[in-house]
This record gives sequence, C-alpha cells and structure tokens, in this order.
Amino acid sequence: MNEVVCLFCSGLLYLRGFAYDCVKSLCSVSGMSPALLPKHVAAVVKYQKDPLKALAMFNSVKKENGFKHTLLTYKCIIEKLGFHAEFEAMESMLSEMRMNTDNSLLEGVYIGAMKNYGRKGKVQEAVDVFERMDFYDCEPSVQSYNAIMNILVEYSYFSQAHKVYLRMKDKGIVPDVYTFTIRIKSFCRTSRPHAALRLLDNMASQGCELNAIAYCTVIGGFYEQNCQVEAYELFLRMLRLGIYPDITTFNKLVHILCKKGDVQESEMLLNKVLKRGVVPNLFTLNIFIQGLCQKGALHEAARSLDGVTSEGLTPDVVTYNTLICGLCKYRRVVEAEFYLHKMVNGGLQPDGFTYNTIIDGYCKLGMIRNADEVLSDAIFRGFVPDEFTYCSLINGFFHDGDIDRANAVFNEALDKGLKPSIVLYNTLVKGLSQHGLILQALQLMNEMSENGCKPNIWTYNLVINGLCKMGCVLDAFNLMNDAIAKGYVPDIFTFNTLIDGCSKQMKLDDALEIVNRMWSEGVTPDVITYNTVLNGLCKAAKSRDVMDTFNAMIEKGCVPNIITYNIVVESLCKARKVSEAFNLLEEIKNKGFTPDIVSFATLLNGFCSNGDLDEAYELFQMMEQKYKVSHTTATYNILINAFAEKLKVNTAEKLFYEMGDHGCAPDCYTYRVLIDGFCKTGNIDSGYNFLLEKVEKGFIPSLKTLGRVLNCLAVEHRVCEAVGIIHLMVQKGIVPEVVNTIFQADKREVAAPKIVVEDLLKKSHITYYAYEVLYDGIRDKRVLKKLQTKPSPDLRMRSLNVDGPIY
Repeated sequence: MNEVVCLFCSGLLYLRGFAYDCVKSLCSVSGMSPALLPKHVAAVVKYQKDPLKALAMFNSVKKENGFKHTLLTYKCIIEKLGFHAEFEAMESMLSEMRMNTDNSLLEGVYIGAMKNYGRKGKVQEAVDVFERMDFYDCEPSVQSYNAIMNILVEYSYFSQAHKVYLRMKDKGIVPDVYTFTIRIKSFCRTSRPHAALRLLDNMASQGCELNAIAYCTVIGGFYEQNCQVEAYELFLRMLRLGIYPDITTFNKLVHILCKKGDVQESEMLLNKVLKRGVVPNLFTLNIFIQGLCQKGALHEAARSLDGVTSEGLTPDVVTYNTLICGLCKYRRVVEAEFYLHKMVNGGLQPDGFTYNTIIDGYCKLGMIRNADEVLSDAIFRGFVPDEFTYCSLINGFFHDGDIDRANAVFNEALDKGLKPSIVLYNTLVKGLSQHGLILQALQLMNEMSENGCKPNIWTYNLVINGLCKMGCVLDAFNLMNDAIAKGYVPDIFTFNTLIDGCSKQMKLDDALEIVNRMWSEGVTPDVITYNTVLNGLCKAAKSRDVMDTFNAMIEKGCVPNIITYNIVVESLCKARKVSEAFNLLEEIKNKGFTPDIVSFATLLNGFCSNGDLDEAYELFQMMEQKYKVSHTTATYNILINAFAEKLKVNTAEKLFYEMGDHGCAPDCYTYRVLIDGFCKTGNIDSGYNFLLEKVEKGFIPSLKTLGRVLNCLAVEHRVCEAVGIIHLMVQKGIVPEVVNTIFQADKREVAAPKIVVEDLLKKSHITYYAYEVLYDGIRDKRVLKKLQTKPSPDLRMRSLNVDGPIY
C-alpha cells in the first residue's frame, strides 16, 4: 500500500518537475517507508527537463539503502544526456553501466547513443560507439548495423557505409527491409537512381516486404536527377501494388519536388494519393508554399495561405515565415509586412526569423525608415535584436551611404550587451572598405583584437578587396603579406581578388606571378583565377599569352567552363583568327558545354570586323538550326550594323523587319545604324520617313542621328521637313538646358528653335551650310505657316510618348 501511495504521489510531483527528495520528504511526513524502485527513478529522469538535474538525482539515489540502478534507469539517463548533447556525462554513464549490468543486453543503449551522436553531426563518435560494442561483449545485430549505416549515409560517407554493409554480410547477418532502404537512399544520394531501382526490385527475392518508404526514396532519387517520366511511372506502379505512403513519407517526396520549384508535378502526385485516403497536413501546405515561392509564383503562394482554412488547417508561424521569406527574396517587402500584421492579428507570435527577414528586406531596398518602424514594433512585442538584426541595419545604412548611422548601430549593439563577434565586425569592415574608408577599417581590425575577437582571413579579404577596387593593388599586396606574417593563411578569394586588381590595371605580369605564388602557398588556382587572368590578357590583345595560359590551365587539371571558352574565342577574333575561333565551337560541344549567345555574338562580331559578311550571315542562320540558340536583339544589331556600314542597307532593313517576326524588339542602336545607313547612301526619303515612324514607337533619337538627317535635308533644300524636325525637337524637350530657364511661354516658343540650331552647330552635329538653311527657315513665316497647315508626317509627333532613352 505504501508503495502504491508513494508511486502515486511521486508520479504527480514528477510531472510537475519536483525532484525525488520532495517525494521522499512527503512520504516521511506521512509515516510511510516506501521501497524505491527503478521505475520511480526512470520516471523522474524521463520527466525532468534539465539533463544535469536529472543526473544529480540519478546519482543521489545511489545512497539509498538497498537501491541499485538497473538497465532501465541507465538507459533513461543515457538517453536524456545524449538527447541534450551532454556527451561527456553520457560516456561516463556508459562506462558505469558496463560495470554494473550484463553487457550482452546493452545493444539498445548503444543504438540510442549512436543516434544522438548522429543528430549532432558527431559521426566519428557514433562510429566509435559502434566499434566498441564487440570489445565490450555486445554483439551488434542488424539494428546496430542499420543505425551506423544510416548515420554514415546521412552525412555522405557513402563508401564507409558500403564497407559496413560488406562487414555485416561477412558476419552472416541477414539484411532486413531497413538495410535495403538505407542502401537505396545511398544510391539515390550518389545520383544512381537506376541502381536503387534494381535493389528495390530485388527486395522481394530477399524476403523483404516492399514498403512506401523504399518506393518513395527511389522515386525521389529519380526526381532529383530530373528523370520525371521514370519517377512518375514508378509512383503509379507503387499505387497499383496497393502500397500507399503515409503523409510523412509523402511530404518528404513532395519536398524534393518543391525545392526544385516543380509544384505542378507535386500537385499531380497529391491528386493521386488523395483518392487513396492520404490526407495532407499543415506540413504539406508549408512545403507547397515553399515550392511556389521558389519558382516565383508569389501570388499563388499567398492565395494558398489565404485559402488554407477551407482545408480545415490553421497556418502556423512556419507557414507565414515561408511566405514572408519568399516575398522578401523577390523584393516585395511591403507585402511581407502585410502578412506580418495578418499573422499577429491571427493570434500568432512572430519569431526572430520573421522580424529579421522583413528588416533585412527593407535594408536591402534602402528603405531604412521602414526597417526602423518594424524593429520598434518588434521590440515593443518582446523581440530582442540579435546579431543578424544589427548586421542587416549596418548593411542598410552603408547601402544608403549613411556611414555615421552604420557606426552608431554597431556601437549600440555592443552597448546593449551583444557579444562582439567576427560576423558583426566583418560587416562593419566590409562597409567601410567598400566606401574607401580603409584607414577606419584597419583601425577597427586593431580594436577587434583588444575586444577579444581576432580578425580572420575573411576580414583581411574584405579590406584587400576594398583596396583593389580603389586601384591600390600594391597596398593590398602589403596587407596580404602582413596577414601571412601574423599567421593567417590566404585563401582562394585573397589571391583571386589581387589577380582581378592587377588585371584591371593591366599589370598582367604581376597577375601571372600571383598565380605561380598560389601554388607555393598551397592554394590551387580555380577556374575563376584563370578566367580573370585570361580576360585581362584578352583585353590587352595578347593573343599568344591567352593561348599559353589556357593550355597551362588544362595541363594543371583545371577544367575550363563556357566563360573560359568565350574569352578564348574573343581573343582569337581580336587576332583576326576567326576560323580558329569558329572551330572551337565543336570543341566546346565535345567538352560537354553548350555554346551560348555570347559565343555566337563574339564570332559574329569577329566575322563582321573581318568583312566576311557571308560567313557571318551563314553562322547567324546556323545558330538556331544547328545549335538551337535563339537570336537576340544584340545578334541582329551586329549584322544590321555590319551591312549598313558596307552600305548594303536593303539587307539591313530586311533584317530589321525580320527581328519582329523572331520576337526581338529593336532598340535605339538598331534605329540609329539604319538611319545612318540610309543617310550615307543618299536615301534621305527612307532615312527621314524611318526616323518619323520610329519616333511614333517611342524612339527618341540622339543629336548625332538628328544632325545627320538634317544635313541631308539641307543639302536637298528640303527646308520645310528640316525645320519640322527642329520644332519636333522642341516639342519633345530635346533642347539645351538654357531653354528651360525661359519662363515666358511666348518668348520660349520663339527662342527655343534658334537655340537648338545654334547648339547643334556648336556640338558639330550639323554643317555650317545646314545651320544657315535652318536659321533662315525657322524665321521664315511661310515655312512656319506651311508646317501649321500641311498634314505632314512630323505633325503626327505632337502627341507621342517622350519617355524613351536618347541615343
């Protein structure tokens, strides 16, 4: 009876977080002498939230007369300590347990310890637990092998996991369904879904029952490799066999698709399982919203959240945070703040992620006032600004050019007790360096050490980058050497920054010397390193050095990318070796790359510069037919300009009208070269009419283009049209600034055309002869009357849009 009462009392008190001694004193007052049982201790350990308090209680009961810990109590305390990452205490308990219990019965405890190590990423420690099992007379079964294999696979130790599997087979241990599922996961994570499928098909012959987890793992592997057809067919096969995933398994599959932004495929799978009784939960909704945000379908994502209640679900903080994060990613921060308020009005408490995401979003947009308002409201609601908050504000003020406020926020963070961190300091160093305040950045680096936060190589990299952008490459070199002297090891970013600085200043010998020094410092140059050097050599027209560096890059085992090949193509074209550059297209394809629009634009420009218009036009046609690369406005402009310069204006005009059929909108450059071409060939009617027609489409020509047309009209004594263009310029606001200082409308109307003509002559856009013709024309009342009464094309311009750019 005493035992029952004591157990009842202890159970109630343990659930309220009371320690064992409270139970003991209660029982003493009531005159009871309860027998303390292991299940009582296990209950206390289980319900005690603080692992160290649980350990203290665990140790205190050893003093009780007649009490001895059992496998149950040891297992509970070891699980508690491991779950809370108190691994040193856990290992101590394991050692004590081995001395006081039958080691052959401890497999479950060892598996729990391995899993707890695995959750915290301590893979080697988990392996050590597994390896010690044999030594301590605990023979691992298939469950132990599965546990360690799963940890190894989770952390991408695939070859080690395979060795464990082979060892298990050598010991004669029969794999179970979980073993097969883990191996399937390993195959999928190493991009081998077809091998995973073969293993899945082989499971039945090994006596393992197929399950939805195995199937969905393989299906997910196919989706990861963009094998949509195979994945969907396997999904249907699973359903035909009557194997239906539970919602947790299905959510993992949908998560793979939504991470890739393939929401449509996810919806198709959801519709299939809904018919089999699978009910989506809130986690499913959150995944779909994440997928919609991933692909930029923010309207659909917001609609999903707004319509969630009709599905019987209530959005939580994660739901709102997912949408808010997506909106901020696409710079729609005002909408994100709307959902913040909706979240609060719905009774949910925003967390640090919610506030920081919106504050950071506003700071990136330069809307610091809005960020301040959100922060003030957040603090009022109990939010404590953290490192991320202050870093966002510092970046925002630097983005806004307010250096004093950025420094003030940094000091405020320290004054409020935020521990100085390398991230916080580097944020300030970065901003100061980007604004050219190198001395302040260096002074801050000295203060870091005094405040117990030593700079790292990234701190030096930020200042080195700032120096290189200012053109102070020598000072950047000296700073790197200073870092090395202090024991810091330069990384790839350090050297790439210096190489970029040298290349932009055309100090190419220094850049090549840095590449050689990288090897001596134990840093392997990457493709960015070589591309930077190659680009500098190409800009300097050092074609031979480009090829030598390119060949050296390949010899050193650095794989070129499409940017590398484009630089080489440009270099060969500059050296008038266009045929060699053209032959590189096949090499690019053979290397597994696809020539892009830059490759073709460079080659087209090379052929046109050599005067090989036939070859250029042939390549232009091959782009879509052979290489499946769509034309752009830039590629059309290259050809139109080349034909116009060769005075083949008819062909250029034909290409111009062809652009529209291919969905390429002409730009101001297109119009300019065509008008110039018409004027050069004396086809002033086409040039004049083309100019007027294009202005109707929003094109505002440059003074140079207008001057060319005016010169041609003046030569042909077409005074009325020429003067009409001058009045058109006044109407469109294409006038010198002095015109805008004439406030009286009648005086401005008379003076503006004269000022425009004088300005065109002053800037050499018209000849003196054209100036005389125009000056007389704008004063000739007959011309003005003719312009006002005659429905000429230029009068159509008065209602046109003038918002286009001037070229």
